[in-house]
Amino acid sequence: MVFKNNPVAANTPGLAIEERSMAVIEAEVPEPRPFQGREWLIVRRMIHTSADFEMLSLVRFSPGAVQSGISALQSGCLVVTDTEMAKAGIVSRRMEPLGCEVRCLINDPRVLSQAQSQNTTRAHAAVDLAVSGVRAGIYVVGNAPTALMRLLELVRAGKAEPRLIIGMPVGFVAAAESKEALMAQNLVPHITIKGRKGGSALAASVVNALADMALNPSQ
Repeated sequence: MVFKNNPVAANTPGLAIEERSMAVIEAEVPEPRPFQGREWLIVRRMIHTSADFEMLSLVRFSPGAVQSGISALQSGCLVVTDTEMAKAGIVSRRMEPLGCEVRCLINDPRVLSQAQSQNTTRAHAAVDLAVSGVRAGIYVVGNAPTALMRLLELVRAGKAEPRLIIGMPVGFVAAAESKEALMAQNLVPHITIKGRKGGSALAASVVNALADMALNPSQ
């Protein structure tokens, strides 16, 4: 099939389509861009994932966040996600060469039991179960504000020390506020999106972009 305004053959390889998409983004965001270097590569990947150019004004990086994430991945770190969707969005062909495991505990029976006994959300309980293993890893929150708020509580208490938090919960209840709390702390490097926007796909896209750079240090 060929589309009239944006021709593409049905047998066009996926990588070719991705490269073409990136070229379109580059053309529609000419220099000078609000982000440069590796930060731009991450934001470009987020725009590619969402087709949302508002990312240019919403994405926030703490100092050193990109390098911290790359270094963690190069060391074969654990990546913990708050949703199975975020886990599924992190491409295994990038993670496996780095020796990184991607884990989501939201459906772990221990999480369900704790959430019921303590009257909390599963996302909140999953953070409690995950933090002991993510001291040198990356925590990815793409959906649940309660997960991000609980993670920040544990960071402040000295019980969680991830190398990077990718905090992008989406929605209308506590999502923006949880990200404001993330940006207000300076204990852990972070990458986030200001306001209500976010989601598992965007959070996963950041990990994928960081993994590309970890695998190709010249980027």
